[in-house]
Amino acid sequence: MAQAYTPGLKRKKLYLVKKRRILPIPGKVLVKKGEKVTPTTIVATTMVPGDIQMMPMASMLDIDISTDTADAGGMGLEYQKSMIDKCMLKKEGEEVRANEIIARKKHVLSIFRKECRCPVNGKIEFISYTTGQLAIRERPKEQNLNAHIPGIVADVIPEQGVVIETPATYIQGIFGISGERHGELTVLSKSPEEILTADRIGSECTGKILVGGSLVQGDALKRAAEVGAKGIIVGGIECKDLRDFLGYEIGVAITGNEETALTLIITEGYGKMRMSQKTFELLEESDGKLACIDGTTHIRAGVIRPEIIIPRDDLEKYADSQDKEYLSGGIGPGAIVRIIREPYFGYIARVVSLPPELQTLETESKARVLEAELEDGRLVVVPRANVEMIEE
Repeated sequence: MAQAYTPGLKRKKLYLVKKRRILPIPGKVLVKKGEKVTPTTIVATTMVPGDIQMMPMASMLDIDISTDTADAGGMGLEYQKSMIDKCMLKKEGEEVRANEIIARKKHVLSIFRKECRCPVNGKIEFISYTTGQLAIRERPKEQNLNAHIPGIVADVIPEQGVVIETPATYIQGIFGISGERHGELTVLSKSPEEILTADRIGSECTGKILVGGSLVQGDALKRAAEVGAKGIIVGGIECKDLRDFLGYEIGVAITGNEETALTLIITEGYGKMRMSQKTFELLEESDGKLACIDGTTHIRAGVIRPEIIIPRDDLEKYADSQDKEYLSGGIGPGAIVRIIREPYFGYIARVVSLPPELQTLETESKARVLEAELEDGRLVVVPRANVEMIEE
């Protein structure tokens, strides 16, 4: 049977999710292998070094600093050092507190004085006698890592983190913003074509992850944020509405750190895009269940797709079906794909055949193609590079 490699997009009713939860720097793992966890369980912790705060101490105290310490009208580096040391109330390496006076310069008459107060809690990292700058490192901050999903700790990576396993309905999106959140899944649209409007979103949506159909309108996004919804999953969004919601133009290479009130996951693309029937059915079947979502999207090296994880309790059923995952490395007749280039952008299709010979395209270039059947029954021929596989 002919096969070809193509990038994949997972859309699984039953899938064993293996989630790596790793600290940014070495720390302490707080759970054991085999232990049950919830989304809010803290599985590991570490102390992250504080940021460096630079203070123009010499300028604040009116201490003359020469740009030429070798010959500055008789004032050399040693003189500058003595002037700064004379004003310092704290030494390098000493702990300091926010608003504490760390340097003071008295007027010759001892009536007037200038003071330098510490902006943060931390430690004096170093004093530059050349520039007159003072570097203060903030105190280390505790950073806790939660499980994000419920499940079993399948593996412990010493000092780094854990791997958590859970059987789940698993759906990858095309694009998303903001990071990890969890809440009850609430389907608001009655069909994958329906537009999610603000009038559908009320106070009962607080803490929920809302599911729409083909489009979420800008006022619906704002309304969802106002009532405290945790997230929105929808087929498409207009670029202007996304820009207005964020307050700035977003890049498409890396997302996930946006400071927004909710996480948004787009399953199909920009504009009004009918949500895939399969995706909508999976979400509809999970209405009222816990969903763990992450809008993080990386489209460059090390691709990361936004994901929807809906934990399930039928692990035994998964054990019987886990060997049914197919075409993880290639695509063949019968496979389901999404077309990612015009003129059929966003269409879901079933691969009919994979002609082995190169074919000449409209651009007069040659490429390998595939024949596919769209959901409406039309047969189309598209370059293999213009599709991504949907693993079901």
